[in-house]
Amino acid sequence: QITEALLKERDKQAKWSGIPLLLQKLYEHSHPNSDFSQCQSILKEISPLLSMEAVASVTEDKKAAQESTFPNTYTFDLFGGVDLLIEILMRPTLITQKKKQKISDDLIKDCLSILYNTCICTEGVTRRLAERNDFVLFLFTLMTNKKTFLQTATLIEDILGVKKEMIQLDDIPNLASLVSSFDQQQLANFCRILAVTISELDPGSDDKHTLLAKNAQQKKNLGPSRAEINQATLLNIPGFIERLCKLATRKVSETTGTSSFLQELEEWYTWLGLDNALVLDTLMRVANEEAEQSSTESSDESGLANTSTRAQLPQPMKIMHEIMYKLEVLYVLCVLLMGRQRNQVHKMIAEFKLIPGLNNLFDKLIWRKHSASALVLHGHNQNCDCSPDITLKIQFLRLLQSFSDHHENKYLLLNSQELNELSAISHKANIPEVDAVVNTDRSLVCDGKRGLLTRLLQVMKKEPAESSFRFWQARAVESFLRGTTSYADQMFLMKRGLLEHILYCIVDSECKSRDVLQSYFDLLGELMKFNIDAFKRFNKYINTDEKFQIFLNQINSSLVDSNMLVRCITLSLDRFENQSDAKVAEVLSECRLLSYMSQMSMRMSFLFRLINIIHVQTLTQENVSCLNTSLVILMLARRKEKLPFYLHTLQQMEYTEKYPGFILNNFHSLLRFWQQHYLNKDKDSTCLENSSCISFTYWKETVSILLSPDRTSPCAIVSYIDEAYMDIDRDFAEE
Repeated sequence: QITEALLKERDKQAKWSGIPLLLQKLYEHSHPNSDFSQCQSILKEISPLLSMEAVASVTEDKKAAQESTFPNTYTFDLFGGVDLLIEILMRPTLITQKKKQKISDDLIKDCLSILYNTCICTEGVTRRLAERNDFVLFLFTLMTNKKTFLQTATLIEDILGVKKEMIQLDDIPNLASLVSSFDQQQLANFCRILAVTISELDPGSDDKHTLLAKNAQQKKNLGPSRAEINQATLLNIPGFIERLCKLATRKVSETTGTSSFLQELEEWYTWLGLDNALVLDTLMRVANEEAEQSSTESSDESGLANTSTRAQLPQPMKIMHEIMYKLEVLYVLCVLLMGRQRNQVHKMIAEFKLIPGLNNLFDKLIWRKHSASALVLHGHNQNCDCSPDITLKIQFLRLLQSFSDHHENKYLLLNSQELNELSAISHKANIPEVDAVVNTDRSLVCDGKRGLLTRLLQVMKKEPAESSFRFWQARAVESFLRGTTSYADQMFLMKRGLLEHILYCIVDSECKSRDVLQSYFDLLGELMKFNIDAFKRFNKYINTDEKFQIFLNQINSSLVDSNMLVRCITLSLDRFENQSDAKVAEVLSECRLLSYMSQMSMRMSFLFRLINIIHVQTLTQENVSCLNTSLVILMLARRKEKLPFYLHTLQQMEYTEKYPGFILNNFHSLLRFWQQHYLNKDKDSTCLENSSCISFTYWKETVSILLSPDRTSPCAIVSYIDEAYMDIDRDFAEE
């Protein structure tokens, strides 16, 4: 509406770079009946003005980028450029006549890349686009076109990243046929977008959030979340999981790269987003190294062959490409494995042989040795956590962890000989074989010399002490042992030196990382639970008082991290004391660890500290185990009719600390919370039963007895708190 003369006059002074005039021309040439032929040449003039700012915004360091403004992009948006481009893109959808308007692919590409550049440089544009649901869903329809696929995918990814409300995949027009139109490469790109739609936005799903907050949130959310609905939508797309499994397990040599080197480079550029423009110089360096290598290897007569190899994508880039794809695919599979349809996903993944496929890629791709010119992003080193190589390893370990956690299919991680070995261990020990081992379909297990679990153990033992992978490796192996304790599984891993490796890390290398220590303690607990041979081997390794003291110091340095191990030792000791076997009696008398735990004063000390480090207001998924461990100690005491003695001792300990009531009042509140939390109809109590071999009914009874209001009952907590110090009636609202 502003006159051309005015725009021209102000242009220089306002440093508008002629953008408003160009937009005015664009508006005139994009009216409903125009053929858009002029639009493209106008966009070609606008585009460089914006893209140079976009490149500047991502290559500058973040701090400078925040301070600098991008006048061209700002002017473009100020004069309605963003809305005009949306209108041009969506015009064909508004026309009802038979003669559909066709916008050329190049015009669509230009519109999309200008929108993307504006999003990068101008605050709030991405959010505005995200609020237009019609536009977001329309973008998905552009993905059917191969030529505009990458630009569209990149823009969608940016928009979904800031969208307040998660989109519903159901709303995308013809989703199933859209997905089936993708080739494997596009499907991998699409997985990046899917990741945002199937992961819970709710920050409360994090371990660090308090259980009070989570429980309050759960009461509000009655139906399944959007992420859960989206997961179900994906599973209903015919052949979707099968294609993901194929993508995840294909070898680098199977990738049919028909596109030229330059096309691939352009794809990389878009795929990594401009923020990794620095990848390009690395890529070019790699490409040159490769080319030089091949030219020195060949003499003149193969000059012709040389030109063709130069046009091909160099091997390190091919590998890198494959790693980037697999990363996205494994992430999606991992989320689905942890979702509501877990059993259905498990069945499909087994059937499409994901595990044997990953096993065959283990050495060559997943845990490959870095080549000299491994791709390292500018300013990063090979081992920093953002390199794709490292992210792939972590994603792979997370997948293994969610795959084997409390599921019979975990035995697919072994090969046939290893399964036979499990049976042999059971026969030799005279115990029945685990049903799941007998029922495992041998046609779906790993092939080759070793299964995935054994390969994982091998790399775990070679991992440097301060490596960030140790945490994930230990978690993956521990989830294989979780559930009902299996002697054969434990022995299988112990035969491969796992117990000694863990003790070496905890004691000899005096590991300092809290996360790694916690995962090693948890793994050690699962490995030794109820296994007399494990305690014997422990004693053989921890064979001096000095070593034992270091071990105890590590346990005591953080009970939140080590309490699962304390629970395992307590439960095992209780079981061994009730057995009348000569071998067990011998280990009981010799093993430092069991002797230590059999002292009443030690058990009381653990109990006192476990109750003291948690409070209802600070309970999280991570530290609630301390409450369950303290309950295990008291349930075992109740079985031996020692419960009053334990409560009385806690009371004595409070007096010694000159603070009567502070432990028992706190414990009373914690147990009331326990009832609220675990007696919820959705709560799964089988984990507590399986890990302790104590029936859930006994857990519930013990808590009820402890919470009895009868001050004359010798097993009620209130009997041990003086009236003056009672502080148990407070309701714990979310604080």
